[in-house]
Amino acid sequence: MRALQIAASGMSAQQMRVDVISNNLANMSTTGYNPRRAEFADLQYQQVTRPGTLTATNGTMVPAGVQLGLGVRPASVTVMLAQGTPIQTNGDLDIAIDGNGYLEVTLPSGISAYTRDGSLKRSAEGQVVTSEGYPLVPDITIPEDARSIAINADGEVFAYFDDRVEPENLGQITLANFVNEKGLEAIGSNMFLETIASGAPQVANPGQEGLGTIRAGFLEESSVDPVREIAELIKAQRGYELNSKVITAADQMLGTTVQVR
Repeated sequence: MRALQIAASGMSAQQMRVDVISNNLANMSTTGYNPRRAEFADLQYQQVTRPGTLTATNGTMVPAGVQLGLGVRPASVTVMLAQGTPIQTNGDLDIAIDGNGYLEVTLPSGISAYTRDGSLKRSAEGQVVTSEGYPLVPDITIPEDARSIAINADGEVFAYFDDRVEPENLGQITLANFVNEKGLEAIGSNMFLETIASGAPQVANPGQEGLGTIRAGFLEESSVDPVREIAELIKAQRGYELNSKVITAADQMLGTTVQVR
């Protein structure tokens, strides 16, 4: 009986949906996190009678036909791009991107990764790095005797010293944008990798070529809406229960058929 396999595919789909929702809720406090959505597509159809088939009796055309669906399959888990609320932290190296764009960092393998997590730190050598210790691109190093750091909306980094009146320009923070941001590959730690689907990064200074600006002393909150996620969780649970009932009903029908025989 096809109903068993069809309902099983439905239960598997709803389980995957719950997995995605649970990951969203787990990352409610993750800086710069965007929620994901599981998307599904129907499986191949069994064409018992194709639409437009001529009947054998009088030669008329079947208007709709008989097409039996075989269940559901995962199509994609896509990121829902939305900017989170900027929260003021007053950290001298905390930055939020107000608009489009990603910070570029260098992984230990030497390849570039991209993130919207602006909770930057200073390494033992004074290099500006992420919370995981990955250096920012372009490289910016803060002198040991710097009294304070300031970052303007254009991404310029300035250091102030006790023995000088004018600040020193330490470097420029750049941003990268992609034609298809949803095509980036998530690797964890708030990092993404470039893929063929995302296209090559388009790098420019903040505020140029459609990129956002920098808000120093702020961090971008997660854009997860907990109310929406709970509503989605309830719908997934109901869908799982209904598919489970279909399996129970199909099993009872099969049992009745065996008893009759």
